[in-house]
Amino acid sequence: MSPHPEIDLPIWTERRSWGAPRQKNPSTRDGYSRDRSRVIHSASFRRLQAKTQVLGLHESDFYRTRLTHSLEVAQIGSGIVEHMQRNSDCATCRTWLPSPYLIEAICMAHDIGHPPFGHGGEVALNFMMRNHGGFEGNGQTLRILAKLGEHSERDGQDLTRRTLLGVLKYPVLYREVVRKDEDYLRLCRRSDYDFKTIDMQPWLPPKSIFDEEAAVRDWILSPFSATDQSTFIQAKLKDGAHGQAQFHALDTAIMDIADDIAYGVHDLEDAIAMGLIHEKLWQEQVMSQVAFTHSGLFDAQQITQWLFAGNSRSLKRGISHLVGAFIHGVYLKQQQLFEHPLLDCQALLTDEAAAALHVLKGFVWDHVISIPEVKSFEYKGQVTVMELFRVLWANPERLLPRSRLSKLNAADNEQVRMRLLCDYVAGMTDDYATRVYAKLFSPYYGSIFDRL
Repeated sequence: MSPHPEIDLPIWTERRSWGAPRQKNPSTRDGYSRDRSRVIHSASFRRLQAKTQVLGLHESDFYRTRLTHSLEVAQIGSGIVEHMQRNSDCATCRTWLPSPYLIEAICMAHDIGHPPFGHGGEVALNFMMRNHGGFEGNGQTLRILAKLGEHSERDGQDLTRRTLLGVLKYPVLYREVVRKDEDYLRLCRRSDYDFKTIDMQPWLPPKSIFDEEAAVRDWILSPFSATDQSTFIQAKLKDGAHGQAQFHALDTAIMDIADDIAYGVHDLEDAIAMGLIHEKLWQEQVMSQVAFTHSGLFDAQQITQWLFAGNSRSLKRGISHLVGAFIHGVYLKQQQLFEHPLLDCQALLTDEAAAALHVLKGFVWDHVISIPEVKSFEYKGQVTVMELFRVLWANPERLLPRSRLSKLNAADNEQVRMRLLCDYVAGMTDDYATRVYAKLFSPYYGSIFDRL
């Protein structure tokens, strides 16, 4: 018998629409299997195939999109779980590890709230919503899963409680962590911004969920004790900066590590294949770092030979070895901070693995994500998102699709109307946003038969 029989209680597979599973037939599909199916077949998940990961979508059909990234995160996440089941010394944490269906559902869903043009679009929408509750990609993910998804009228994709807990990366509300200093409030009150010259740095969003999803958060956390809930949602506040969430659940920790590995390793693969990174730069910037060359996880010299052998087979072999090494660098640990194992148990990288991955992520950031060739696409995307938002808000009767317009007209206050418009723009793919922008602002583009 399991030392923690509570793991099998129906409370974790409850859904907001109708509570605990109504059937107990052994042949009935697992609740987490249903969750995975609902994510895979959702419109929001499919749209990720046309949303930027790092490199522009039209640069090649080889490079990663948000969709392929999400699939790779799911594969890495399930690999971590499998490794932990065989190798973890923490019996309590091992008992509470998610099933393959569950961790794949969480990982596949983790990015479905991201808007067009990657994090650039996220910052742009947060700026446009600065006085109306803000915008953050993870917050939009929860909103889609719990409210907007097409599976149910009021509860979105209507996923199980534990799946939503796993997706809840930042269990703090926007109002709890957004800056409240006078300098920031003064920036929020300004109305004379030129979108083409605006400094976007102040508009990096606080990592949070939206205030409108407070009831969803309460429902997700309701099985935990009052003490655990109070501790779990505590935010670390800073002067002159957004506050931060301090905790996330076991399943979220696994997903987060898988996301970091995919970011550090698979985005590196794209950059090498595209010719953005050459061996000389790698030798100077990565192989000079003791944290990477002496991590004990892999043979750094052999990895280098594979990565820069000049053929796709060797490149894939090097990337595969890096992913496997980082998976083997994960371990489980109890924090001794929470009563419940789902909150107290955490997946962590060993110091050696964390340091080596930090080197890779920093290298990818410096020589891929932040280079002008990539940043120019981010800039163009930001301007596109802000201009679309502005003109759609100013001219809803003329420009919005009828179905969207009816929702806005039914809203009883400006805050709700702004959020509904934000949902619409955030749901656009890169290509759709570009086409709508061209139709509205290019005199010779578009037709009356084009549908917005």
